[in-house]
Amino acid sequence: MSTVFNFTFVPWFRSVAPYIHLHRGKTFVVGVVGEAIAAGKLASLATDLALIQSMGVKIVLVHGFRPQVNEQLRAKGHEPRYSQGIRITDEVALDSAQEAAGQLRYEIEAAFSQGLPNTPMAGATVRVISGNFITARPIGIIDGVDFKHSGVVRKIDVAGITRSLDAGALVLISPFGFSPTGEAFNLSMEEVATSVAIALQADKLLFVTETAGVRIRPTEPESDDNPIDTELPLADAQALMARLPTPERPIDPGYYLRHCVTACLHGVERSHILPYSVDGALLLEIYVHDGIGTMVVDEKLESLREATSDDVAGILQLIEPFEKDGTLVKRSRTEIERDIGNYSIVEHDGVIFACAALYPYPEAKTGEMAALTVSPQSQGQGDGEKILRRVEHRARAMGLTSIFVLTTRTMHWFIKRGFQPVDPDWLPEARKRKYNWDRKSQVLVKKL
Repeated sequence: MSTVFNFTFVPWFRSVAPYIHLHRGKTFVVGVVGEAIAAGKLASLATDLALIQSMGVKIVLVHGFRPQVNEQLRAKGHEPRYSQGIRITDEVALDSAQEAAGQLRYEIEAAFSQGLPNTPMAGATVRVISGNFITARPIGIIDGVDFKHSGVVRKIDVAGITRSLDAGALVLISPFGFSPTGEAFNLSMEEVATSVAIALQADKLLFVTETAGVRIRPTEPESDDNPIDTELPLADAQALMARLPTPERPIDPGYYLRHCVTACLHGVERSHILPYSVDGALLLEIYVHDGIGTMVVDEKLESLREATSDDVAGILQLIEPFEKDGTLVKRSRTEIERDIGNYSIVEHDGVIFACAALYPYPEAKTGEMAALTVSPQSQGQGDGEKILRRVEHRARAMGLTSIFVLTTRTMHWFIKRGFQPVDPDWLPEARKRKYNWDRKSQVLVKKL
C-alpha cells in the first residue's frame, strides 16, 4: 500500500510545486457566497484558505450573507424585497444584515482558530483582522425605487488592508460600508470583492459560488456534452457577456462573469468562478493545471492571439531550429501560409516567441495540436502553457471533446499537463493514413 501511495503522492506533489512557487507572495481576494456557509462548507473552506496562506499567499476574504439575512428577516416576520436583483434595505433589513454579519464574522473567526491535533488546521496560526475598510454611499432612487440603506463602494482603505496583509494576517471583510457621517450601508459581496481586488491590484479574484462556472454554450442546459469553459480570454468573456441577458439573480453565472470582466478590465489579470459544492475547489483551481471552474484571463491581445498571413515569416524563423534537430516535422512556407488560420501565437514587441496549430477532425470530435514551439529565449516563462490553453479553448469552441499530439521528444511535458499515451490506432482514420510509422511518434490525448 505504501509503495502505491509513494507512486501517486510523489509525482502529484512535484506537479504542484511550480504553482506553490508561482503564487508565493501574491495577493488573492476570495469572495464566498453566504450559501456556501449555510451549506456547511465553512470548516473546509477555512482549512483550505489556511493551507493556501501557509504557502505564502496573502488573502482577503469577503463573505456574503444573502440567505442569513433572509433568515433573520423571516424570523422577524418580514419577506426579503429586491428590485433589479438588488436588495431593498429598509430599517428591519439593515438590522437583520447587521445581526447576520456579526454572527458570520464570529463563526468565521472561530473556524480559523481551530488547531486540534490530527486535523488539517493543527499547527496553523491564522490571525484574522477585520475592520471599517470600506467607505460607501447610498444607491439612492433608481426608476422610482428607493433602495434605502443599500449602497455601493465609494473608497477602499488600501493602506489599512495592505498593512494587515504585510503583518501576516488574513483580512476579513463583510459586505458593509460606512459613510463619512457614520451611516451603515448594505453592499453586495460581489461588488465589494471586485472593488477590493481592483484597489489592491490583486493577482487573483476568486468567487466561490453556487454555480460551477460558465458553460461553453450558455443557452443550452447543463450536461456532460456542454462542459464548463475552464478559461475565457477577456475578449471572449466580453463577447459572451454581450450575448447573455442581463442577470437578475446572483445565481446566474452571468452575474459573476460581469464582475470577473470588470476586475480584468481594471488590472486584475485573472478572475475565477468556482463551485462550493466541490470539496477543495480553491485548491484544485489554484494548484492544478486545468483547474475546476471558469477563469477569465486578461492575456494582452498583442501578446496572445491567432496568427495572420503577416506572421508566416516569424513562425518559420521560430520553428526552423526545431525542424533541423528533428524535434518537429519540417513544414514548408506554402504549408504554413495555407494553414495560417490554424495557428495561435505569443508575440512580444513584434517578435513571435511561441506558436501552435490546431487541426480539427470534427467527425471524431478531436483535433491535433501540431508545431507547438517555444523560443529558447522564453522557455520556462509560461508561454507553452499559454499556447496550450489557447488551443484547448479553440478546440472547445469547435465542439471537440479532446486534442492529441504526436511527439518523439517532449512526451513528459504533455503528460504533466494531462495528456495520456494511446496506441496510434486510436488516431482518426484521416490522420492515421498520414502517420509516419518510421518516425514512431508517441500519440498523446487529452480530454477536454
